[in-house]
Amino acid sequence: SDISKLLVRSYNGEADVLINKMRPYKLESAVDRLHKSRATITKLGVTMDIAISEKYHAARIEELKLTADFLAKKEEEKEAEREAKAQLREEAKARKELEAEKARLFKEQAHYHASLLRLREGGTEEEVAAAEAKLAELDEAIHGVEDRAANVRAGYVYVISNFGAFGEEVVKIGMTRRLEPMDRVRELGDASVPFKFDVHALVFSEDAVTLETQLHQAFEPQRVNLVNRRREFFYATPAQVRSVLDSHDVELVEYIEEPEAEEWHMSTNARQA
Repeated sequence: SDISKLLVRSYNGEADVLINKMRPYKLESAVDRLHKSRATITKLGVTMDIAISEKYHAARIEELKLTADFLAKKEEEKEAEREAKAQLREEAKARKELEAEKARLFKEQAHYHASLLRLREGGTEEEVAAAEAKLAELDEAIHGVEDRAANVRAGYVYVISNFGAFGEEVVKIGMTRRLEPMDRVRELGDASVPFKFDVHALVFSEDAVTLETQLHQAFEPQRVNLVNRRREFFYATPAQVRSVLDSHDVELVEYIEEPEAEEWHMSTNARQA
């Protein structure tokens, strides 16, 4: 009886340690260790017909699996919360930029209105026509900013890479509603990566959300992170992404297939000097 209690305590102690130190990626090795622990106890207790029953062993393995699943879901929730906060910050920056641009345009519009009144009193026809044309241009620009602010799906889809950090066949495909999309690219190339990102394309779309989703779906088999789908990195070349973009109704003003990787090349040269 004492030996039976001792062996059960040993088995449960091993199981408890595995549960307390569980990480989702360690599940397979934890189950294997518990199988070995049971086998060892069975071998030690064979002369006294002492063993861990299959039903109890299965229950403890299920406990390991449930713990791993719980930890994975908990991490998913944390990541989703972090992503939601990051998205809110990005949206706030976009709204702030659009509001600032609208205020600037209204100020410039007021200036030209006042200028036009003066020109109509003592200016030439050419000067009046130029001021009217500028006002029409500003009016169109204001409407454009207002449309951008109202349409939450409009924005830029970007295709970028970081040769020095991830190699030549990894790209990031994302979208931003920022008025100046390069601000977002520069933020992504902050101190968390050793080199700046190279931009292969910035595509404006009235429905950038759908375009981004279509690109992600096209490269789904080449996704780098299969666990966290919010990480928008794919095993693909810029040329492969361009071929998919060409199949969609988008206007590519410029597409750079070869990454410049200036900082990486300069660092490599300095290291070899």
